Amino acid sequence: MSAGALETAAGGDGARPHLVVVGGGLAGMAAALLAVDSGVRVTLLEARPRLGGATTSFRRGELTIDTGQHVFMRCCTAYRGLLARLGVEHLTTLQPRLDVPVLIGSSLTRTRLRRTAVRLPAPLHLAPALLGYRALPLVERLRAGLAAFALGRLDQRSPAVDGRSFGAWLSEHGQGPAATSALWELLTVATLNVPAAEASLGLAAKVVRTGLLEGADAGDLGWADVPLSRLHGDAAMAVLTAADADVRTGVKVRSITAADGGWEVAVTSGGTSRGEAVPGADESGVLRADAVVLAVPAPAAAGLLPAGATADPEKLRALGDSPIINVHMIYPRRIIEGPFLAVVDSPIQWIFDRTISSGLAESGPPGAQYLALSQSAAEPWIDRPANELRTMFIDEMARLFPAARAAAPLEVFVTRERTATFRQTPGSLALRPGAATGLPHFALAGTYTDTEWPATMESAVRSGLTAARESLAGMGVVVGELAGTVAGGAASAGRVPARAVPDQAVTATPYASDSSEFPDPRGANAVATETPVTTGQQGNSSTGGYPV
Repeated sequence: MSAGALETAAGGDGARPHLVVVGGGLAGMAAALLAVDSGVRVTLLEARPRLGGATTSFRRGELTIDTGQHVFMRCCTAYRGLLARLGVEHLTTLQPRLDVPVLIGSSLTRTRLRRTAVRLPAPLHLAPALLGYRALPLVERLRAGLAAFALGRLDQRSPAVDGRSFGAWLSEHGQGPAATSALWELLTVATLNVPAAEASLGLAAKVVRTGLLEGADAGDLGWADVPLSRLHGDAAMAVLTAADADVRTGVKVRSITAADGGWEVAVTSGGTSRGEAVPGADESGVLRADAVVLAVPAPAAAGLLPAGATADPEKLRALGDSPIINVHMIYPRRIIEGPFLAVVDSPIQWIFDRTISSGLAESGPPGAQYLALSQSAAEPWIDRPANELRTMFIDEMARLFPAARAAAPLEVFVTRERTATFRQTPGSLALRPGAATGLPHFALAGTYTDTEWPATMESAVRSGLTAARESLAGMGVVVGELAGTVAGGAASAGRVPARAVPDQAVTATPYASDSSEFPDPRGANAVATETPVTTGQQGNSSTGGYPV
């Protein structure tokens, strides 16, 4: 719809409806993009100095460090649609078929969880993958297949299902501790961010059904080849600005109040009264809007809900938090091959090679490798001193990898995501609000809302798109899909697709970087100390350490 047509539909006064989006993470960015693509005037407010929310990066010396290790699946159509709208699909890699290399910590042997090259319809495609998964004895692989099919038939929306523990259900279906640890928690701890014994059965069923059973290629994995800040926040800033959206960072929202058939959003520029005034705000710092999307984490949303909202602030607070830690290790030599490795029978869960995306490959020392260990369900580690974590994970890496025994890391530091996700435990479905709030043109967005997905990047984007539609309903705005995407969320034919990995070995591939955005990192790590350095980086938030 053209801007002129929209002005006429909105009442013919020459003014387009004005949507204020509070929060510049994936949910807020998706809402803002859909609104501008529908011809709406958009103001996006973010308290931090950059967009991206939980899925961003920070500078540490000359390196660019992601706040968490985030991947997606082929079934994540909304998230992939966002990448297409931002024009950054070519900065990601998507496997041609699911292939997860797994190191078995107890025996130090390798196996793979890999989709067969033979074209089989879902869910039969899963059988060869399970039969070839040598982390379990053959009889347990067969039992696991039966359990997977039973899990896929559950109704995740049933309170009785959501109210049960995934671990208890597994035990009742012949899945012992070995199968739970080596298979089921390999799949669900990274997405649900709690152990199986504490996870919602409904959300676990969603992960298995959508990611593994509904489509043969649904579970193929994808990941970023560049820092997350470039893939998400920087790209969104450029696209939204080009679409004439008003994007303001460093702006804190104090309150949101209904007034005169619209909304008043009280803001503080710079977060602490610093910086220039927000354009459009009056002298008291109030910005007026026709519609609002509140796309901030649940605790913050609870404090900003206007009077009369159907969402219960106490329920939002009751969702709680589950933490993630990331242990960042720089070795003087290559330790693992390929972009990632899963580990079972070990404290280590997932290892990602971030040598290229961080800039270490250009900074030296030659041959050094930067590995990020993503540790979900991190309650056992979140409050432990960094030096203890450093020692524990250095020793475990040395036990698992001969190369790590022969070469101590040059540097180790720890980042802590204390509020990484809401706590996805039994009964959490009843606590998750929908986008609608019972208030006209005011909607909620975020992974905590009821998207039917776990707290993942896909959930964040879906929530933002739903909230944009809900907030603009009844305004005469025709809201379609993100520009350049189709109804399912995937890229249109004109978009550059994610790079496919050759069907043989999975290898990391250098990306083409704009040196003005990310200069080649040089100097800081070229001369590294022999003693590992630890840094506790607290306060980061994430949608999950290994989200789909």
